[in-house]
Amino acid sequence: MGQALKDAVARQRILLRGLLSAPLERLARRCSDVWPEQAALEFCLNEGLESLPSCKYLFVLNDQARQITRNISAQGPIAEHMGRDRSDRPYLQDSLAGEVFTLSDAYISRNARRPTLTGVQHIVDEQGNLLGYLGADFDLRELPLTRELYKQPEQWVQMKGDPAIRGGLFSQQRVDSPMDKRIDEVLDLLINLIESHGVFHGKLHFSSSRATLWFIDDPLRYRILDIEDLSDPGIVMTYPNRPYPDDADIPMDKVREVFQTFRALRFMDETIYLRAGSLNIYNGMVGLNFSCDGSHYMPWDQLLEKNLEFWLGTGEMGEDTAS
Repeated sequence: MGQALKDAVARQRILLRGLLSAPLERLARRCSDVWPEQAALEFCLNEGLESLPSCKYLFVLNDQARQITRNISAQGPIAEHMGRDRSDRPYLQDSLAGEVFTLSDAYISRNARRPTLTGVQHIVDEQGNLLGYLGADFDLRELPLTRELYKQPEQWVQMKGDPAIRGGLFSQQRVDSPMDKRIDEVLDLLINLIESHGVFHGKLHFSSSRATLWFIDDPLRYRILDIEDLSDPGIVMTYPNRPYPDDADIPMDKVREVFQTFRALRFMDETIYLRAGSLNIYNGMVGLNFSCDGSHYMPWDQLLEKNLEFWLGTGEMGEDTAS
């Protein structure tokens, strides 16, 4: 997980702690008043659900982390976990170590197999002695988060691929694909589809001679064009005319430069060469996958700043292209 995504998750956890800690503390005090009667505890849990509308289950454990109530849910009590020893569950470890209120990391639940987190609140008597634990399970889909769509930072990211492929890199050699033999026609066609027919994300698979395209008019589905399609300029008649979007991150006159760079990277060397390249005009990000199975994701302007010597290993990052 990238640092920016970790920070976004951390912000959501801070918000959740603020939302959940006070109602769970109040409910724990009510449980203390009726301790340890099961029926009375379950009555408290039922009422407590009203202040925790997003809660999936409430339950109570004794001081040995053994469950002494049924799971209480909006659909009614569930008896199957009564008597269960939860002391080995990861979400309980900080509470067992003395934390008064804890909120677990997200995990996949054992039964529903869904992203879940668990809040645990100490139940104490009037003297502050530990009686047990109040547990609350939350399905992440139902929590009142801000739900802002995470925005990927637009920065250079390098990912190493299959080490078996990298290990055999220098025993392989590029073989001309059908797309290589018609590369100029293919690039002209794809550039035209981006500039005038609504393609906002296009990926060229040079080695397998195909393209994967996403259109503004139908962004949830991608189209796969083979080399016969890509060799026929007449296919533009099957797509509506669409002006180049004003809010694209990359200027239209730079799109051709990006694809010409792909061409150069494809033919730059017989051992280290581009297998696939993509461009998304809205975030301006370029994706590169090389013969070594290494991948790069980078802003379009950073791509255009680099020369072939950089990718062949003379630059600082270029030394890692085949790593």
